[in-house]
Amino acid sequence: MSSSDHSKSGRDPLWQTICSEVKTFAGQEPVLASFFYASVLSHPSLEAALAYNLAEQLGNTVLSDLSIHQVLTEAMANDAVLRERMRRDLTAYVERDPACDRYCLPLLYFKGFHALQAHRVANWLWRQQRRALALFLQSRASEVFGVDIHPAAEIGGGIMIDHATGLVIGETSVIGDNVSMLHSVTLGGTGAQAGDRHPKIRCGVLIAAGAKILGNIEVGEGAKVGARSLVLHPVPPHTTLVGVPAKVVGRPKEQEPSREMDQRINGSDL
Repeated sequence: MSSSDHSKSGRDPLWQTICSEVKTFAGQEPVLASFFYASVLSHPSLEAALAYNLAEQLGNTVLSDLSIHQVLTEAMANDAVLRERMRRDLTAYVERDPACDRYCLPLLYFKGFHALQAHRVANWLWRQQRRALALFLQSRASEVFGVDIHPAAEIGGGIMIDHATGLVIGETSVIGDNVSMLHSVTLGGTGAQAGDRHPKIRCGVLIAAGAKILGNIEVGEGAKVGARSLVLHPVPPHTTLVGVPAKVVGRPKEQEPSREMDQRINGSDL
């Protein structure tokens, strides 16, 4: 049984864990008890809680939080892949971020997680040809979270976006599973040309803070891109590169650097 099927059946270990964590927090901080109840404990599932939390942040005078909530709920109900990837994203934070020791933390507080889930709904809308609404959701998410992801960008599951401020992902970008990125990363184009013009990031890649990857180029599986690097050419799988312009300087010790989050080269910081 998949995690989304667990949610529907009422037997969802991840959701039960989140509720237990939040009850503990509510006991420790009674002043936040109403917040914890409204954000988590009053909902029947992880999907319902996420829809509520995103809608509370994204609603405005143009589109109310209730209207956005209805859109978010519709997308999650109709896209099993979206639900599965969202759960893998949430788990990735606990596995990779040393500051995240509870499953409830990304759901409640992490704007990288929030921005990514808003994108997943915008991408669903885009594929349903509801592109005006998809672009509206993108715009609101960019304004609220400081993260700009085009609705057409294709993003796999198990993605961890740490801190997230200033992240930009262009329209024709493709990101594989189990990728980790930090703040101020750009997956951009190199000019005003139309068509397929953005990077393809394969599985297990780690992209450190401030890296800029530009053009329709491939970053191979298991690669590591150093902080503030400028990448303009294809990156071979399982290589480490740094610099402006970026150059290959070695090979990561890990098959998937994204999982270990070790941002060093031979013991030195990237």
